[in-house]
Amino acid sequence: MNAKYLHTIKWIGELLESGNIPYQFMGPSALFIQGVEIRDYLNIMVDVQWDVFDETVALFRDHAPSQPQKNPETAFFQLEKDGVQITVRCLFNMTIKTDPYRLPILVGETELWCQSLYSYLYHAEMQRNSVEIHAYLSAAQQGFTAENEQAWNQNNYLALVNRYGKPEELAGKIKHNPKWRLHPFYKYMGEMSGRKVTHLMGSNGVKAVAMAILGAEVKVVDFSRENATFAKELAVSSDVDVEYVVSDVLSLPSEHVLGDQDFVLMELGVLHYLIDLQPLLEKVKGMLKPGGRFILHEFHPISTKLITSTGKKHKVTGNYFAPAIENNEVAFSKHMPQEDKQGLAKVVQRKWTIGELITAVGQSGLVIKVLEEEPNHKIHDIGIPKTYTLVAERINDMHGAE
Repeated sequence: MNAKYLHTIKWIGELLESGNIPYQFMGPSALFIQGVEIRDYLNIMVDVQWDVFDETVALFRDHAPSQPQKNPETAFFQLEKDGVQITVRCLFNMTIKTDPYRLPILVGETELWCQSLYSYLYHAEMQRNSVEIHAYLSAAQQGFTAENEQAWNQNNYLALVNRYGKPEELAGKIKHNPKWRLHPFYKYMGEMSGRKVTHLMGSNGVKAVAMAILGAEVKVVDFSRENATFAKELAVSSDVDVEYVVSDVLSLPSEHVLGDQDFVLMELGVLHYLIDLQPLLEKVKGMLKPGGRFILHEFHPISTKLITSTGKKHKVTGNYFAPAIENNEVAFSKHMPQEDKQGLAKVVQRKWTIGELITAVGQSGLVIKVLEEEPNHKIHDIGIPKTYTLVAERINDMHGAE
């Protein structure tokens, strides 16, 4: 870490806070605050609220600021401190505090406001930093995956039995109507006989067994050994073969990424365990054969990020756009007795907006065929989306090159 650069950033933040000026660091300086390695330690960009720009100029008057420059869209001035060039800017008629990607980062004992690194995955002028951003997220993901893996390997088998009954009891129910277990995305899969399917983060194997009963060759990838135990017992009781690979999805060995899968499936409460979608989608694309489909069935962010429902009342309590990384209760805890919940490790989650997902899929080169938003069927939740299904296809690489 460049100590002089950090000292200058803290000085700016503390000075702006002393003047009650809403601000956020931008560009490489914002990435630096968030822990991303950058190459430029000579420039700092900070945006301030436009209608207090003149007050901001006055705040820096003892530090030899340049004459402010203004045009119809923006105003800025510059100064130098400790060999670092500082640009203080405002964008007219833009409210700093409502920027969905503005977030506070605690650096030591100093709180600094900056624009989230996720916003720079979409800004064309910042694409040169995308390699460093993905490298930072990859390193962070390894730590979070270790935490999540620990959480999903503690009493999960017991929670599954509490929820579904014993594997041999559940097997009979799945055999009775396997297609029902694949609702509502089965219509995008069709005839399963002879199809190759990989179910990423496939959890307890219920969907995998249903597809195997319908004739598919199914592989599950999941890092929970307790999930694997339940799934294998369920497959035996259902008289089908299901391959279960106990692995983190992003660490999946290359022999499982052969470009021969008809479908790669992910569903319900899995995407938020990943803090970067790019490596996931690269893995998915590598698994699919040309014409193969990625099917993602997930909870809608309107329901997971924005709205809290209580009976007939609905209240907006969240920020749909917030790029925060959260610590939450592990999902299976709701199926456990209260006394068994004590001491359960929490999981790390990043909840994605529909726009972030669509952008990431588009950037991966997969072709989006369907995005179906599905309603909540509870009587008091009519009109609120509960889930969605995204279908994306791997095109023929030769055709795509043309």
